[in-house]
Amino acid sequence: MTGKATSEAPASGPEESASEPAKVPTPEASGEMAALEPPREEQAPQPQEPVAEAPAPAAPTAAKPAPPSEDVPSAPLQLTMEDVSDSSVTVSWEPPEKLGRLGLRGYVLEVCQEGASEWVPVNDWPMMVTQQTMRNLTLGDKFFLRVAAVSSAGVGPPAVLDQPIHIQEIIEAPKIRVPRHLRQTYIRQVGEAVNLQIPFQGKPRPQASWTHNGQALDSRQASVRTGDQDSILFIREAQRSNSGRYELTLQLKGLEAKAAIDILVIEPPGPPSSIRLLDVWGCNAALEWMPPRDTGNTELLGYTVQKADKKTGQWFTVLERYHPTTCTISNLIVGNTYSFRVFAENQCGLSASAAVTKELAHIKKADIAAKSKGFTERDFSEAPSFTQPLADHTSTPGYSTQLFCSVRASPKPKIIWMKNKMDIQGDPRYRALSEQGVCTLEIRKPSPFDSGVYTCKAINVLGEASVDCHLEVKASATH
Repeated sequence: MTGKATSEAPASGPEESASEPAKVPTPEASGEMAALEPPREEQAPQPQEPVAEAPAPAAPTAAKPAPPSEDVPSAPLQLTMEDVSDSSVTVSWEPPEKLGRLGLRGYVLEVCQEGASEWVPVNDWPMMVTQQTMRNLTLGDKFFLRVAAVSSAGVGPPAVLDQPIHIQEIIEAPKIRVPRHLRQTYIRQVGEAVNLQIPFQGKPRPQASWTHNGQALDSRQASVRTGDQDSILFIREAQRSNSGRYELTLQLKGLEAKAAIDILVIEPPGPPSSIRLLDVWGCNAALEWMPPRDTGNTELLGYTVQKADKKTGQWFTVLERYHPTTCTISNLIVGNTYSFRVFAENQCGLSASAAVTKELAHIKKADIAAKSKGFTERDFSEAPSFTQPLADHTSTPGYSTQLFCSVRASPKPKIIWMKNKMDIQGDPRYRALSEQGVCTLEIRKPSPFDSGVYTCKAINVLGEASVDCHLEVKASATH
């Protein structure tokens, strides 16, 4: 095989590639590429007889002796398949250990279909790259690849992949992506449309199927449309019978993916089955009722209790989303007659009708006789006592200051202010106020002379009391 590749490499020029276009895939080289055409002086020694004698493989070898080994590069190293898809393959290699005395001109990549003996060049002339991609391949192709280094002296021995390359469809495992709002129970009302779009992945397109509560989906109740990337479940007018678990199953060549979606179709509940008036006392009425026979295919949120006065006939809500089936209604107006009704409620709203009491609750006027009790007048008289004493105070000359205290006494006491035990009533420098038991002495623009002990004395017929404080008026600093 090596001798054949070496001898036929010069004949694998652009003429041979053009004669067999169907067998040559589209090459793509990565990295730095230099397409080198054989120079004219190199084309002269290559006679056309080998092309004419293609059916006899041994003819080119006999016509032209092999070049010396030191001029021909050795085989490329580490020929590896980097990637393969359903339409392309990428191979890479390392430069040969020996480049030859005349230097390296590039590489020639060749392909041979399985079961054939002819190697077809992928590129028309040598290319200075060590990685190449073949594109536009056909599914089902199975072939061998080899690469050889080329110098001015000729083509070196090729490096061949050990195993054939099989171009087949890439299988991507099926995967279902359930939207977030469908990961919990999907609730619709009776008569509404159900339109669920479930995206999925898988290559090639997987086979999709739906079930309802473990049984095959009834096409009369729901329709399904499956595309390349999603499956849609559609119900034009949902009924309560459409509630349950819907399961989507994807199957692809032994692989399987499943996703379950719970659908609940609901409607308003029926009214409570019965209601009766248990008792009436004072301004209160006690009611009791039975739960509705039909809850609307979902849990009840509670009951709404209303009352109506017989005179006006207007209904007023007393209780909302009330869970027990007994209640006591209070604050009814004396002399009025009431009737009561109860609605059931679920996620769809209140029931279309209500259970109404047959009996009326009449709030009677009670015969109550008021009994007067003897009133004992209390004596609030007390001697003066100070609840808030005077506090020592320091003031600045020229700035008015005030002294405060509070006194409690009955009858109202007489207030006397003194300075150093001398009565200061009538002195224009002082102003005394007393209001609601709060006694105030204002000293207008005090001077150091106004420093001293001030006393507030309260006197009434029951006694007297006094409090003292010390006022210090500091003289201004002189410079």
